[in-house]
Amino acid sequence: MRPETVRTVLLTFAALVVACVTVSVGLPDNHKPGGKMTLKELTPEEKRVILYKGTEAPFTGQYYKHREAGTYTCKRCGALLFNSTDKFESECGWPSFDDALPGAVKQLPDADGSRTEIVCAACGGHLGHVFVGEGLTAKSTRHCVNSISLNFVPEGKPDQTDTAYFAGGCFWGTEYYLQKVEGVISTRVGYMGGSTENPNYDQVCSGKTGHTETVEVVYDPAKTNFESIARMFFEIHDPTQVDRQGPDVGEQYRSAVFYKDESQLQVSKELIGLLEDNGYRIATELVKADKFWPAETYHQDYYNHTGKQPYCHGYQKRF
Repeated sequence: MRPETVRTVLLTFAALVVACVTVSVGLPDNHKPGGKMTLKELTPEEKRVILYKGTEAPFTGQYYKHREAGTYTCKRCGALLFNSTDKFESECGWPSFDDALPGAVKQLPDADGSRTEIVCAACGGHLGHVFVGEGLTAKSTRHCVNSISLNFVPEGKPDQTDTAYFAGGCFWGTEYYLQKVEGVISTRVGYMGGSTENPNYDQVCSGKTGHTETVEVVYDPAKTNFESIARMFFEIHDPTQVDRQGPDVGEQYRSAVFYKDESQLQVSKELIGLLEDNGYRIATELVKADKFWPAETYHQDYYNHTGKQPYCHGYQKRF
């Protein structure tokens, strides 16, 4: 081998070593070489933003006006990204942070040549863009982030959570019972499964959007699991009714499990099989989860706020 060839090989090897060291520095332990990085299966809308560098509509994101104390994590891999203490109101339409956790965010030249993209340093998922020199805070930095790229861990709560989506008639009653399951951290009511962007309650009730009244359940995997919550779901509404639940009639009241991944789908199929073995003719639809649109504020946690009781939901043992 010629001396210049040997020199080229050595320089290439050295560059690879440096690159590997650079990648592993600053990452959480479970994202370093030798650790196990678990990437969550994404919904089509999440893929559009996180993988294909899309942007969610302004003023619509879950965390735009969010003010709870805690930590924001990467939706795709769970890496810690931003502290709530660094979040500020910029009136731009997206969550804004004037700082990120050390080594958590990577900056890249944007394809349009005029902006700087920010991605999760652990998995490369698209977060948004960073802007400097605006003078909005003392740090004069604004990390403009898509809510859909994030999850949130409340202060003092588990650093690992998972999410499930269920539709079982009026979302007031479904939420009332599911939020009582041990291990459930939070719930929200909203709309899923339709074609209209950012629908409101009147539009959904018209039956023209195709949406279903749906409950988002965030839970602690260390205390419960999808199967336990799904079992409760099948026992607090009548899964044999088609496009209705008790006195509420319409496709927005249909029974459905909006599964996030193959595991949730298989568990749902197994539970439906058990119910059918017990003589039930199950009408519950199994649909791939897509965009979840939070409902209006007055619908959230309705029964706890009003002191009333569900009128078309109740527990009935079926398994």
